Amino acid sequence: MCSDWDNDIKIAGDRPSEDIKRRKQASENGETYTAAQAKDAKMLGESIARLFIDDAKEADKDESFRDFNLLIQRRLLLSFTVTIAFEQYVSNDALGGLAQKKFLDTVKKADDELYRSSSDTGAFSFYYLAYRRGGETERRIGQTFAMLCSHDGDPIFQELGEALYCWFSSVVRDKATELGLS
Repeated sequence: MCSDWDNDIKIAGDRPSEDIKRRKQASENGETYTAAQAKDAKMLGESIARLFIDDAKEADKDESFRDFNLLIQRRLLLSFTVTIAFEQYVSNDALGGLAQKKFLDTVKKADDELYRSSSDTGAFSFYYLAYRRGGETERRIGQTFAMLCSHDGDPIFQELGEALYCWFSSVVRDKATELGLS
């Protein structure tokens, strides 16, 4: 029989990253934010959502994405990348949460089907395992993408996944920096 604490088990590495330590310390110190920062975080979430939506529309038209599974996995990877990038590149957890909420709200309002097809928690679990494993994160994300596309071990799919992850992560990083949130 499980006790209550069993339901709260989290997976973590041997040494939490500096980012996690910094966020925990900021949270313990009661870090707050201004209304202007909240506005910028929401602007970040909305602008990234618009890019995500535009990318999905372009991929829908692209002849190379005739494989429906590949199209869905691309959406899932980009959505996961946004989640991780907000955690990595927004210096305040609460602001990162505002950006994430605005991202999700904007996608859902614009295209409910896109929203549903980009939030598979099963795929996110595989990506989180690859991400949290540490070392060669991009390569592991690419391998996970290939596996989820049913092309496990295929170097072309691995490189595609890695490139998508790196590209969209840098988009979020650059926008967060531009808005002064990093």
